[in-house]
Amino acid sequence: MYYPQEIVDEVLANTDIVDVVSAHVHLKKRGKDYLGLCPFHNEKTPSFNVIPAKNMFYCFGCGAGGSAITFLMKYNNCTFTEALKELADRAQITLPAPNYSEETKKREKHRQDLLAVNKEAATYYYKLLRSRKGARGMKYFTDRSLSPETMKMFGLGFADGASSDLTEHLRKTGFSDELILESDVAVFNEKQGLHDRFFNRVMFPIQDVRGRVIGFGGRVLGDAKPKYINSSDTMIFDKGRNLYALNLARRTKADHLILCEGYMDVIAMHQAGFNQAVASLGTAFTPGQAALLRRYTKRVLLAYDSDGAGVRAALRNIGILRSGGLESSVIDLRPHKDPDEFIKAEGKEAFQDRIDNAENSFFYELRMLSQSYRMDDPASRTAFHREVARKLCTFTDEIERENYIAASAEKYFIKTDSLRRLVAQYGNATGYGSAAGESRRGRQNTRNAANTPPDRTGKEAADSRAGRFVPSGAVPAGTPSGQAAGKAAAAGGQEKAAPGPADENTGRRAGPAGRAPAGPTRAQKALWEKQCLLLTWIVDDPAVFAQLNKYLEPGDFDGAVYQRAAGLLWQQLQGGSGPVNAASVISAFETEREQEAAASILNMHLEGIEDADDRAKTLRELVFFIKQASLERMTQSGGTQSLQDLLSAKQKLQALRTVRFQL
Repeated sequence: MYYPQEIVDEVLANTDIVDVVSAHVHLKKRGKDYLGLCPFHNEKTPSFNVIPAKNMFYCFGCGAGGSAITFLMKYNNCTFTEALKELADRAQITLPAPNYSEETKKREKHRQDLLAVNKEAATYYYKLLRSRKGARGMKYFTDRSLSPETMKMFGLGFADGASSDLTEHLRKTGFSDELILESDVAVFNEKQGLHDRFFNRVMFPIQDVRGRVIGFGGRVLGDAKPKYINSSDTMIFDKGRNLYALNLARRTKADHLILCEGYMDVIAMHQAGFNQAVASLGTAFTPGQAALLRRYTKRVLLAYDSDGAGVRAALRNIGILRSGGLESSVIDLRPHKDPDEFIKAEGKEAFQDRIDNAENSFFYELRMLSQSYRMDDPASRTAFHREVARKLCTFTDEIERENYIAASAEKYFIKTDSLRRLVAQYGNATGYGSAAGESRRGRQNTRNAANTPPDRTGKEAADSRAGRFVPSGAVPAGTPSGQAAGKAAAAGGQEKAAPGPADENTGRRAGPAGRAPAGPTRAQKALWEKQCLLLTWIVDDPAVFAQLNKYLEPGDFDGAVYQRAAGLLWQQLQGGSGPVNAASVISAFETEREQEAAASILNMHLEGIEDADDRAKTLRELVFFIKQASLERMTQSGGTQSLQDLLSAKQKLQALRTVRFQL
């Protein structure tokens, strides 16, 4: 831990999580809690909850959750320490000098070692491009009209890789095979052993906002497939949370950033003087990248290819940008395909004119939509006008919606009052802000139904996804919970198989003998769900702790995250009955992933049982189930537990068969 937990707790105690979140997310009060559109995934129906009583947030749509610290870590793409310092400044609390734990020091050294591997690899590629062996790569870049200054600014390089020369160079420099493999500049298979991941490719080093090389993109020379290969995610590289050239674009004086599809588009635009250009990293644009953009601008222009794929990507990403609180417009590149081609053909002055006249993203959506209708046919035109009305329902702000109604009516020759009435009709029926999401939600519901275990009803599955636990009668149903169990398992709820060799094309590592590691069993998921429910119950009603404390201890929980969360709750409640500081429990975990897992664990609710006797019976069944599973693990551990511990556990389990809790 960088700072003592007491300091973290003091900062959180003086932080209003509603104030922190509402600075970035529009929230509406719902009962004791607040609800809004999640900034971490694209949604039209609000599922993002802020819970002041627990000083935490949780999204039932994507599972993001945690304390105010977690929120800033995710939203600002920053570290635990950076988020804590920001909250401390808000609360006017002076933080002491950080105290680095041994675990933190070890983790930070490992990060620095991975960065060192990438830096050395980038230097090697850079020098190779400018050597005799790099002539093919240099020809590619010069044929694309890149100047030496531009190539230097972006650190462009070349990977020969015919004899795994980079791997040998890194070994000679002193890096271990394990570190080289983890950095993903090399891959492993039984035939070739450890060998270069990139070969016969021009190389694009990917840097974070601080200018540190965190990954690579490589374009093949020739017609081999795939054309582009990008580094897989590592400890220091997350494709969905970084953007190409943001380290350069963040210094722009423009009041916007331009989002492109590819590396070469960005490089060509910077060379032409448009230093506000960035690109996603070989994958679809993500809400995490939208959140990152929002740190540096309020407005994003899309400069995507003018072909069908580019149009589809633009339409998709407009929604992500809008959900992320960003204004957006679309640059019209016609008759050219991409920014690079446009600038070469018409010059930077013409491109600046296209920037100045970029099309409002909502009207771009309508223009693309109109191409599916015949405006000379009254029936088709009416259908289009109805679609316009439905899309206008996506604006939750009444003033903004009214402005777009007036502008749309004028643009498409509709009577303003008629369009307003049609919008009101759809808005009253479906709710403002939700109409455009109907088809998406329909597809999502279909996927959810397909993934529902056969012994669960649709309502039970929906309750589980919403963080509710509705037992059948008074006894928990014991069926898998999606978000909580999954996140806790991913963050340490079960042992992970050691990574095996990486596939050269995908970068995904296989398990032993190429097999993927087995997932948790149904029984395992049932246990995790019950653990989530019990721990949340303790947070919501600390009085139950006195009832179960003599029978259960943190070591009875299965999984590292569950055990630590239980241990932190036990520490808070020993000798008393509350209140419980849920945010303190969450913030005791350093990584964002662990904090989300802890938030998932502490956010399942018992519903449908109002009778005190039934609730007491349900509590006993939960404690019994967890204790029984713990005893089974002790018995199967091969003698690592003392006989006295086993006898004590058996006695407590026997007592639980007849005990009557009082609630």
